[in-house]
Amino acid sequence: MVGHVHHAADFDMSGVITVEIPEKEGGQRLDRWLRNRYPGLGQGKLQKLLRTGQIRVDGARAKAGDRVDAGQSIRIPPNIESPRDQTAAQKRSRNQMDAEDVERIGNDLKDRVLYMDDNVLAIDKPYGLAVQGGTGTKNHVDGVLDRLKLGAGERPRLVHRLDRDTTGVLLLARNRQAAVHLGDIFKARDTRKIYWALVDGHPRHDEGLIDAPLSKLPGKHGERMRVDFDDGKHAETRFRVIDHAGKAISWLELEPFTGRTHQLRVHCEVLETPIVGDPKYGRGATSDLAPAGIEARLHLHAHRLIVPYSDKKVIDVIAPLPAHMQDSWSRLGFDAKDDQAQLVDL
Repeated sequence: MVGHVHHAADFDMSGVITVEIPEKEGGQRLDRWLRNRYPGLGQGKLQKLLRTGQIRVDGARAKAGDRVDAGQSIRIPPNIESPRDQTAAQKRSRNQMDAEDVERIGNDLKDRVLYMDDNVLAIDKPYGLAVQGGTGTKNHVDGVLDRLKLGAGERPRLVHRLDRDTTGVLLLARNRQAAVHLGDIFKARDTRKIYWALVDGHPRHDEGLIDAPLSKLPGKHGERMRVDFDDGKHAETRFRVIDHAGKAISWLELEPFTGRTHQLRVHCEVLETPIVGDPKYGRGATSDLAPAGIEARLHLHAHRLIVPYSDKKVIDVIAPLPAHMQDSWSRLGFDAKDDQAQLVDL
């Protein structure tokens, strides 16, 4: 064993190294820390190395979601990134956003800041912009976060997600400590997320609770969910009709109590009132119930987010309706400032 170097790696003759977590890198998930340091490390290989005990924290076996703290020692096996892994990482690097798109989208998001303090940044995510990258996704919020430092010393961090075509309040952490704290708040489900949706039809009841567990569809369906009472994960959504145009179309307030993929979109389908413009769970561009002139875009908006950040501070952010929903509200005679739209106390 060579002599210890603070915040550096210790090596043994087998090629295994021990890395001490630096002060500035503490307080994050183990898998995130590993991927930041070894970008070519894939999820499957990471899980195998953890499962077989080849990656350890302070000598003990660990799980991907475990938090690591400054000063802890991480056992790293040799060849953690194979040449194939490194090639894949280089390919992902080549697929990074174009500089022009980064500048254009970054500047747009700067103009969409809804709230900012030393720890938290809230932006109004536009329609059609993904939060994170993936197959077939060129532009995304994650790719422009360096443009959203806005005077902070660190790159802001995502703490939750919205679907690509869902608009509205997206919260970011402005430093690592805030990211950990907000992650704990979201995990404990202490936040209130209020969405507005325009749906085809009118629910049988003007308000209620949808309790329908969800699971991913098997096979090559992409990211698509279904109601599954046998093996699905628990999913609950409160709904309330704010206004309606006869029985043809309704404005719903939706509040999810769980955070499943596409939860609100599937739950509106359960109500037999799919969201207007939803190509996966609704009628998409073929809707014959939406009044003429309403755009065939998803009408789902993250209207309000309430976060109890501390005992003395509650962050409460509201995002205005996007242009296509403003136009629909105008055509239908709905008033976004209507007193009926006030938050329901639980």
